[in-house]
Amino acid sequence: MPSALDGIRVIDMSRVFAAPVGAQILGDLGADVIKVERPGVGDDGRGYGTAWIKGKDGIETRQSSFFTVSNRNKRSITVNHAKPEGQDIIRALAADADVLIENFKVGDLKRYGLDYESLKAINPRLIYCSVTGFGQTGPMASLPGYDGLFQATGGMMAVTGIPDGKPGAGPLKAGPSLVDFVTGHNTALAIIAALLHRHATGEGQYIDIALLDTSVAMVSHIMQDYLISGFPPPRLGNGGNGGGPADLIEASDGIVYITAGTDEHYRRLTVLMDQPELFTDPRFDSNFKRGRTGQAELIGIINAWSRQLSVAELLAKLDEVGIPAAKYNELPEVWEEPQVVHRGLRATTPHPHAEAGSVDLIASPLAQMSASPATIRMPPPLLGEHTDKVLGALPGYDDARIAELRAAGII
Repeated sequence: MPSALDGIRVIDMSRVFAAPVGAQILGDLGADVIKVERPGVGDDGRGYGTAWIKGKDGIETRQSSFFTVSNRNKRSITVNHAKPEGQDIIRALAADADVLIENFKVGDLKRYGLDYESLKAINPRLIYCSVTGFGQTGPMASLPGYDGLFQATGGMMAVTGIPDGKPGAGPLKAGPSLVDFVTGHNTALAIIAALLHRHATGEGQYIDIALLDTSVAMVSHIMQDYLISGFPPPRLGNGGNGGGPADLIEASDGIVYITAGTDEHYRRLTVLMDQPELFTDPRFDSNFKRGRTGQAELIGIINAWSRQLSVAELLAKLDEVGIPAAKYNELPEVWEEPQVVHRGLRATTPHPHAEAGSVDLIASPLAQMSASPATIRMPPPLLGEHTDKVLGALPGYDDARIAELRAAGII
């Protein structure tokens, strides 16, 4: 089946997580992504996380969880771009590339003649995307940035965590690196838009992506509440943003999340609980009261009812009357969910260098496109695994020249 980005070549000079995720999305959609790493060291992300793929035959894969989740469908080459010979390699690659992605500090690559203006002179059709913490201009542009900083700065932590007045109250960081992850998706989206623009006009362009911009946009409707009203909405813990009751409730053998935020859903819930009087109870007779002022009291009443039922019984009863609900899962349980299994979200992929012969990856959410789905064609690469093949396809880089560059520490 043809891929959406067949024939598109991407030079990925990025590291760690946000920008590599963007490059991986392009790879999932069929682009030829060449990952450029430092000789002997590689992407810093290879050392992040708490788990690594075990290699076979004494091979150390240096593929951490961070690296593995953001670098499939890429070919890895090693190039020291601080050396003139390394810069020549990048220029040779950029000459017929479609996209270059980098996330160095502002101005870093300009020192080596590898900035957008320099490479545009070689290839005017090049789409050049820089991903940084704070963007290319402004008083903080030179500062480094990581996910947690932007969850704090952009407002996510202000609206995440236990509500004030309750034990453990205070702002809370989301578990996954969500700002990085969504920034990666914004990176891919901007590049695909630039490719469409180039298709129409023949022009390449420069793209400035910032984690800060993404972090503010991610607060979404809650930030919009503030912009409209002038009042910051409170943290709601596990409460729903659209009203209530929406929260975790307890069953006899587990936990369920329920969303009954409309008047009709709430009415059905009161009937199901055999407490229809709660529908007109002045403590809970509006969405605002159920979701804010009376939220804790109402959830306590619901829990007294729900604890008498198992998770399976509770979900069956809620489903029967059309009230949205879902079982709370620990991570191992996620992969046992029938719908997760049906959707093929655990994507076991052959891995020639892994001890197990394969690696379990998380399938792309874009895998269900009917004509050009995202696919996994290659596992994450070993450091420099494809250097000889990629360089060997460039003019002037025969076996002797490649050996010379390797001996000099250029590759």
